[in-house]
Amino acid sequence: MVEKNNRIIPLLPLRGLLVFPTMVLHLDVGREKSVNALEKVMLEDHEILLSTQKEISIDEPGEDEIYPIGTLAKVKQMLKLPNGTIRVLVEGLHRAKIERFTENDEMFEVEITLLDEEYMENHLEEKALMRNTLNQFEQYIKLSKKISNETLASVTDITEPERLSDVIASHLPLKIAEKQELLEMTSVKGRLTKIIEILNNEKEVLGLEKKIGQRVKKSMEKTQKEYYLREQMKAIQKELGDKEGRSGEVASLREKIIEANMPENIEAKALKELDRYEKMPASSAESSVIRNYIDWLLNLPWTRETEDLLDIKHAETILNEDHYGLEKVKERVLEYLAVQQLTKELKGPILCLAGPPGVGKTSLARSIARSLNREFVRISLGGVRDEAEIRGHRRTYVGAMPGRVIQGMKKAGSINPVFLLDEIDKMASDFRGDPSAALLEVLDPEQNNSFSDHFVEEPYNLSKVMFVTTANNIGTIPGPLLDRMEIISIPGYTEIEKQHIAKEYLLPKQVKEHGLTKGKLQVKDEAILKVIRYYTREAGVRNLERQMATLCRKAAKVLVSGDKKRVVVTGKTVEEMLGKPRFRYGMAEVEDQVGAATGLAYTTAGGDTLSIEVSVVPGKGSLILTGKLGDVMKESAQAAFSYIRSRSTELEVDPSFHEKNDIHIHVPEGATPKDGPSAGITMATALVSALTGRVVKKEVGMTGEITLRGRVLPIGGLKEKSMSAHRAGLKTIIIPKDNEKDLEDIPQSVREDLNFIAVSHLDEVLKVALGEKKQK
Repeated sequence: MVEKNNRIIPLLPLRGLLVFPTMVLHLDVGREKSVNALEKVMLEDHEILLSTQKEISIDEPGEDEIYPIGTLAKVKQMLKLPNGTIRVLVEGLHRAKIERFTENDEMFEVEITLLDEEYMENHLEEKALMRNTLNQFEQYIKLSKKISNETLASVTDITEPERLSDVIASHLPLKIAEKQELLEMTSVKGRLTKIIEILNNEKEVLGLEKKIGQRVKKSMEKTQKEYYLREQMKAIQKELGDKEGRSGEVASLREKIIEANMPENIEAKALKELDRYEKMPASSAESSVIRNYIDWLLNLPWTRETEDLLDIKHAETILNEDHYGLEKVKERVLEYLAVQQLTKELKGPILCLAGPPGVGKTSLARSIARSLNREFVRISLGGVRDEAEIRGHRRTYVGAMPGRVIQGMKKAGSINPVFLLDEIDKMASDFRGDPSAALLEVLDPEQNNSFSDHFVEEPYNLSKVMFVTTANNIGTIPGPLLDRMEIISIPGYTEIEKQHIAKEYLLPKQVKEHGLTKGKLQVKDEAILKVIRYYTREAGVRNLERQMATLCRKAAKVLVSGDKKRVVVTGKTVEEMLGKPRFRYGMAEVEDQVGAATGLAYTTAGGDTLSIEVSVVPGKGSLILTGKLGDVMKESAQAAFSYIRSRSTELEVDPSFHEKNDIHIHVPEGATPKDGPSAGITMATALVSALTGRVVKKEVGMTGEITLRGRVLPIGGLKEKSMSAHRAGLKTIIIPKDNEKDLEDIPQSVREDLNFIAVSHLDEVLKVALGEKKQK
């Protein structure tokens, strides 16, 4: 038994270390409280409690952060080191439990109880456990080779089971928590059983480690053996002149690289990679990556160039064969050809065909390639949101490939194709990068002679490529990218153009696709016109082609059923074949109205007429705006309202009208969103009409932005708006003075039927648009 049981002694908290009874070891102490504890111990009986911290990272542990069971130890030696720390030699004496912490600010001081060991009653069982533990420890030492044989010899001499368990536990590579668990066990039998279990586990782990090591060694020996045999095989093949196997493949690739007529730097790179490939074992994963890379370098066109057919007349014929109208684009292509013929060398232009859906942007790019006698490549950028789609992935990634640009060049097989980047306005960006930023280098004539793809790594010349991009809405294309392109705007087709396209292009194509002949189906001109007016409303001709296909299907059914041998579609029979008309044609007012004016709007499907209605009712002066209007359109209404208030006397409007009445402005087709400033003068005219009782002439349409001083500012889309006015049956169109220059873009047939009046002030608008007061 221990003489002193309950007593108060200093505590030394240990970090990352645990001391078992019977252990003798050196400790380095630096913390102020720990130094104070040691100094006190050295003045008294040299005994101190050693207990481990739960968390190694804490500098100033609290009572809850120290394990409650530790080891009572004797300080044998104490030495102050030059760096300020103290090195002590301690010997573990006995397990002890902390009952409580005393209040002492200078050091940790605790009241402890010494724990008694629970010995085994059966001496034979004790002997068997000790022998088993020693055997297991001996086997562990042989496997681990980290513990010396002297240690085993000293352990073998121990006869006390409690001392044996503590000495072996101190030599095992355990975590602090596991060592603490052994320290807290007062049962000697429990400790020995636990140590046997730990030694068994460690032996299994060491055995597995040994097996893995042997397997790796065998694998390395096998690889070295294979390499040696392969080298021997190469030497034998060389002697025999046999070119089969890997060496034959390498020789064939080397020949192809030399014949490929690559630029010097690319050829050097390809040969360097081939040397790596030759030295690498076939089983290596890197081998297939290098082979794939060499294949890409070989398949890319580095110098092959198709010869341009520099015949302007021939090019013009082809462009006219494939497309009707679109004069600006055709002119631009012919200009390029003319300059190419004179200089023989010109950087490929970057054209952006912008316009509504269905006007033939994509098919036009194909026609450009045909007229130039160049290869044609198309890639769609709609929905592309990964920068690697354009630039490719680095070869370090599994399954890496070049970007779409390089893939397109491989497909083209020449360095001067017509390259179509379709739907460039539909790209998006997310966490994978911004593909539009990657396109900046591709579409810059000053930079694209050395385009860098992440997979190819070497610069690639794109300067001879003629890039054509298409977009529906150039507003969504980032500014720097838009700046690199030459915008060619393709507006919608006129009614006359649509009629010609349907007759000359769409109908013959659909007749052929549906297995009909020209003699079997005849569609009259008035029938085509009726389809255009009442069954389609679009800027392009996509829906018109669908309607032509429907007519062909209906005719095919009639012919196959044997009802008729020939089908003739007239204006009267269109309704039988296509059903009731889907759209109203001609939106002009039937009679002169008060408070209702006709405006002209520009939509993605071309132009349209817009009726604006104003109602004045007794109220408190509110201005109500309805019809799903955008912010800009609402502001135009406010500007028109303020202008009328400021000029109420000249306009013969009651100066206090805004105090007594509520004014409601409505734009019909309330479910359709509308925005833009060009309805400004239309709203002002309708407001003046409603407030003065003067009618708005039914045949007058108008477009223009209004300012607070009544000035009329220019607008866009005049061609489309004029065509919609013509379609609606209007006769007079009021346009801003600054838009007079745009009249030449309007087709001759439309210009002849409409009377255009250019104005610069609202007073001029009112003179033309308003009639007499309507009698109540």
